[in-house]
Amino acid sequence: MKRKELLIFSAVILALIGINVFVMTNNNPLYSTDEELVNKEYVSSQKLFDDVWSEIKNNYYDSTMNHQTWQYWKDHYRGKIKTDSDVKVAADTILASLNDPYSRYMTKQEYSDQNTSINAKISGIGVNISTISGKVQIINVIDGTPAQMANLQTGDIILDIDGKDASGLSLSEVANLVRGPENTFVQLTILRNNDKFTKKVLRKEIKIKSVKSSVEKDIGYIQISSFIGTTTPNEFLEALEKTKNTQGLIIDLRGNTGGLLPNAIFIANLFIPEGNIVSIVGRNGFRYDIQAQNTELGINKPVVVLVDGGSASASEILSGALKDYHKAKLVGTRTFGKGMVQKIIPLPNETGLNLTVAKYLTPSGTDINKKGIKPDIEVNFTINDLKNNNDVQLNTAKKVLNQMLQETKLSKVQ
Repeated sequence: MKRKELLIFSAVILALIGINVFVMTNNNPLYSTDEELVNKEYVSSQKLFDDVWSEIKNNYYDSTMNHQTWQYWKDHYRGKIKTDSDVKVAADTILASLNDPYSRYMTKQEYSDQNTSINAKISGIGVNISTISGKVQIINVIDGTPAQMANLQTGDIILDIDGKDASGLSLSEVANLVRGPENTFVQLTILRNNDKFTKKVLRKEIKIKSVKSSVEKDIGYIQISSFIGTTTPNEFLEALEKTKNTQGLIIDLRGNTGGLLPNAIFIANLFIPEGNIVSIVGRNGFRYDIQAQNTELGINKPVVVLVDGGSASASEILSGALKDYHKAKLVGTRTFGKGMVQKIIPLPNETGLNLTVAKYLTPSGTDINKKGIKPDIEVNFTINDLKNNNDVQLNTAKKVLNQMLQETKLSKVQ
């Protein structure tokens, strides 16, 4: 089987809500990231800020800069930037003036963390975390990781790390406390229901897999948890190989907050043999249509896509394209509605910028930003469903797909 090559762009493009906060760290962040994504030139902090200012001025999607005089910010900070910490404060301030929640400046450590997520090769304990009502909670435990071996579970609350109280800390601060060299231990105090206990977890290098698959009778199930990793296309092709003998597919994009734009396009192209997959509308209204390319691996079977309010950006590009071309039925709840595209810009001192450079439209020309995509069949997932371990959305998807398979068989008979 020949694998279709991934579309190559002149710059790495992200379609994100935000980078997932993996509580992991690179064993050698200075050299483990993709060399093309890291600018190792070292300049003064003032020059670094000037570069940030210039990149935003020349590349930001809205050429009016949110209806302000952009020169003001350069004049305002001239001669005032003494350290790279000053750069962070100033960069965050000028980006905030754009009223854009998706553009962000990244310090050396933050940029390294993003690149290790993209490379999908990191070391750590293997959990995703979030803050819920001020508490640090584990939202996902990655299979085969030290966290799973230590029996950490989704829903566990992290009270302290190596004796330091986690309450009130930001996610990045918690992540920095949990990080450490490979083959060292981190001690976590966990609250699970009403039980409080301590776990020592060994840090290890972890290969993140973003695609899982399984087969149930004639139905193949493929879950894509993220589009951020460069290995996602190959992982999806492997999942297709495992499910090739099934009559229909369920693709689960629930909670998938986005990732690399080429990944979504690559997967959509497997189902859409020709036509426009997505339109990118850039600065001053310039529009670029990304067309499907010929591929020997065309998928032509009934498909149901599961979506919810956490399905965003790259997930919406894939689900929107499949819906517009009637290649799949969408089941679940309305998607997040993040229709803006970011470009990764390497900056000196090994820092970086995720900058909004465009918006995207679905093949039918629909702008889904702040609106989301309405599923064909709306199914809510309630707290009671969660407590009873009843995935009503997945069960509905199976029913819908079985009905589609029956209709396909009847049409062939006729």
